[in-house]
Amino acid sequence: MQTIELGGESVPRIGQGTWHMGENAGQRQAEVRALREGLDLGMTLIDTAEMYAEGGSEEVVGQAIRDRRDEVYLVSKVYPHNASTKGVQDACERSLSRLGTDTIDLYLLHWRGQYPLSETVEAFERLREQGKILRWGVSNFDLDDLAELDAPACATNQVLYNPEARGIEYDLLPWQAQQNMPLMAYCPIGQGGALLHDAALQRIADKHSATTAQVALAWALRHPGVIAIPKAVNLDHLKQNAEADNVRLDGDDLAQIDAAYPPPARKQSLQMV
Repeated sequence: MQTIELGGESVPRIGQGTWHMGENAGQRQAEVRALREGLDLGMTLIDTAEMYAEGGSEEVVGQAIRDRRDEVYLVSKVYPHNASTKGVQDACERSLSRLGTDTIDLYLLHWRGQYPLSETVEAFERLREQGKILRWGVSNFDLDDLAELDAPACATNQVLYNPEARGIEYDLLPWQAQQNMPLMAYCPIGQGGALLHDAALQRIADKHSATTAQVALAWALRHPGVIAIPKAVNLDHLKQNAEADNVRLDGDDLAQIDAAYPPPARKQSLQMV
């Protein structure tokens, strides 16, 4: 699988998202099995957050990686209302406990909140000095937020990115590429499923003997600085996600997607879900 350097480590460009995992106890074993299968397929970056199922997702991840921690590049996120000096410390300790590990590889501020960025960064740096996190970054930051942050130590920015939500291409994505800051794309195959039934994506999928989800992933990965973190519990979907690494879109494919989902012609507000 294609890899990229993130926080000083080589990670796969297709990882595993976990939003909505941990919400249903009856699904827990299937979710654990899916994450472990994803590791077997080479998707060793796992992204979670204290917000997801109020810690339930981290517990699922913790169970999945219990005897495989050394294989995993582990990403989690702190709530903005916990982003104070003491709040970050306490939130990280809780996340570490749920994840069953001593260290989180990459710890993100989930979105901006009431606390000054300088206070949150100072708290992140303290965690790094303690060895409880290795690197830190942000999520749902627009270009002006990153400019205010002004922190070369920020390892990534995780944002919504798929053909339906491509406003970041106007300024944020090029800026991060210029700064050699990888962009982590959440919901890369869309929300609600409409994108997966798009006629243009279906035509392209048929041409490549692929699925529309694989086309959407390949589209995001056409930018060398992008990491995609789709979520899947169905084992067939997991395999399809991993195999999307082999799909290469040509100019005609990209033109069809541009026609269906035009690239931004001006600055747009950052989209979030």
